[in-house]
Amino acid sequence: MSVGNTGNTEPVKFAYWVPNVSGGLVVSTIEQRTDWSYDYNAKLARLAENNGFEYALTQVRYVASYGAAYQHESTGFSLALLLATERLKVIAAIHPGLWHPGVLAKWLATADHLSGGRAAVNIVSGWFKDEFIKLGEPWLEHDERYRRSEEFIRVLREIWTSDHAEFRGDFYRLHDFDLRPKPVRLPGRPHPEIFQGGNSTVARKMAGRVSDWYFSNGRDFDGVAEQIADIRAEADRHGRRVRFGLNGFMIARDTEAEARETLREIVAKADRRAVEDFGAAVRQAGQSTFDKKGMWEDSTFEDLVQYNDGFRTKLIGTPEQIAERIVAYKRLGVDLFLLGFLHYHEEVEYFGKRVLPLVRELEAEDAARGEPVRSPA
Repeated sequence: MSVGNTGNTEPVKFAYWVPNVSGGLVVSTIEQRTDWSYDYNAKLARLAENNGFEYALTQVRYVASYGAAYQHESTGFSLALLLATERLKVIAAIHPGLWHPGVLAKWLATADHLSGGRAAVNIVSGWFKDEFIKLGEPWLEHDERYRRSEEFIRVLREIWTSDHAEFRGDFYRLHDFDLRPKPVRLPGRPHPEIFQGGNSTVARKMAGRVSDWYFSNGRDFDGVAEQIADIRAEADRHGRRVRFGLNGFMIARDTEAEARETLREIVAKADRRAVEDFGAAVRQAGQSTFDKKGMWEDSTFEDLVQYNDGFRTKLIGTPEQIAERIVAYKRLGVDLFLLGFLHYHEEVEYFGKRVLPLVRELEAEDAARGEPVRSPA
């Protein structure tokens, strides 16, 4: 395994998946004391910003699927959470092909002013064919979806940074478009941050060329090191820096046995039909790439019970075990963890009180030693 992020002295950041769709974050009949309502989520957002979370990511889903029978729209819900909080940055997930980038640029600029510069966007190229077909929109081939997403991001940035925006591409055109007001300008942030996901080669190259952040599904140390090396190499070719976020489902308990038993129960009570249907739908995304490196291409049934492979990051155990694993990932170059929980209110507070202080202690020890960062064994 290669040497990790030797220059990263910033504290690792934390985000959480907003449960704005029903069914929780695992496709299981286990009790989940989590709710998709606004009132529950407003309280959660305030708890999160007071327990070490800097970001929240709203989910985008347009039709019922895989346990998510009900879905709040992501951009409207994001704005509501921005207005319910003081510091939390909220990332709205959107699909190119269902939005025009000029319309979204305007929406984000308004949300940014209403929130004091806390709006962000996650560009989802799309994996769920039904969402497009049922809305009468074309379902593009995998690489074409990412080509469209890259143009979408380039148009957003052009509108936000130019007074007379011009763009001529295969999917979008601009002609002397002048957005006013522009988004809030903050030190080190010329416009709302742009996130993206994906695992394929084309997704990684796109991240290196145009995105500010890259989200990965859950991965072990080797998988993360390989992704980071790929994306950094592409970013270096374009004189850019791309930061890396890693998905993880956290089960923090007082004992390792309790945490392991919770994981066992989640999987034992999985909604088998829903998980298998989800697996069939998403594996075509991985298999449709030329090198078979798409998302979920090697996910097992257990992995898919948490639909972004969150168990694979193995943030499962005592606070001490989880903190050590988080910092080991940071040494590889992970800048942010995107977390999900079984019982959000209780577990976000537990994270803030029991896990986060240990992470900060380990980071301080690394900084004090000033030793070259080594990859975990």
